[in-house]
Amino acid sequence: MALALGPATREAYGETLVELGHEMPELVVLDADLAKSTYTKRFAEAFPERFFDMGIQEANMVGVAAGLALSGKVPFVSSFATFVMSKAFDPMRLAVAYSGANVKIVGSHGGISIGEDGVSQMSIEDVALAQALPGFTVLVPADAEETRQAVRAAARHPGPVFIRVGRPKAPVVYERPFPFRIGRAQLLREGRDITLVADGLMVAAALEAAEALSREGISARVLDMASVKPLDREALRAAARETGALVVAEEHQIFGGLGSSVAVAVAEMEPVPVEFVAIRDTFAESGRPEELLRKYGLTADAIAEAARRAVTRKQLARRGSPA
Repeated sequence: MALALGPATREAYGETLVELGHEMPELVVLDADLAKSTYTKRFAEAFPERFFDMGIQEANMVGVAAGLALSGKVPFVSSFATFVMSKAFDPMRLAVAYSGANVKIVGSHGGISIGEDGVSQMSIEDVALAQALPGFTVLVPADAEETRQAVRAAARHPGPVFIRVGRPKAPVVYERPFPFRIGRAQLLREGRDITLVADGLMVAAALEAAEALSREGISARVLDMASVKPLDREALRAAARETGALVVAEEHQIFGGLGSSVAVAVAEMEPVPVEFVAIRDTFAESGRPEELLRKYGLTADAIAEAARRAVTRKQLARRGSPA
């Protein structure tokens, strides 16, 4: 059950910026000479007086954005996720996080699905870095519609926000607008045997896995956890209590991303077996996106296999055997 492809999430970001530009005169956009790729070019064409191409200077760009925010503007800062998080982490920490500046950081080309551009431009640590910053909200939307809602929520949210968007076209998870709320998961499918928790492109893979598992008699709940920080702890508590096992799937390093946060929350609230589908402490290679996702185990088949392991662990634990 592969979902139909829709626009890339970076395209939805660019379109939403233009809509917000008409609604919010205080909104400004900064880019690091990548406006064509990040789709902020559309905002630049619509509002040239409110667009700033800062050149290949992510650190300076974030510092300027902090100053604009403290002057009453709502700056959206755009670059590739790996560039903005690695080159601008220090000003992000001190100028944005420490002061609680109202800056929105949008990292494009997140994950290994950037494909042929290679390791130097692949971001597999950005979510870990962003959510380590005190006071930061971190959002990883699944498709174009959720991106539109997430960007709108970020624009109205007081304080720093990081949003990860992607390069390839994204499967359509949401066919119409829905009430997106920071800190709330979206329940996409009910289930009683296990819960699949995912963000970004892995949400579509989780839905595909749930369909495959249903043919084996395994009923899988699916949660879209686009709000990585803050997490929807109540949705996780209910999932752990009612289904007894979880799989977390993300296009990110296994360390410091969605899986780590879910593991902490579940361990604190309702310990159950948890399996992880993520990049296992390695850089990826250059290649076509679908080839890379398959090679590094970020597929519906991998999620389904992890679900079978988690269900087995749950059954063993209930029988009193080591999980």
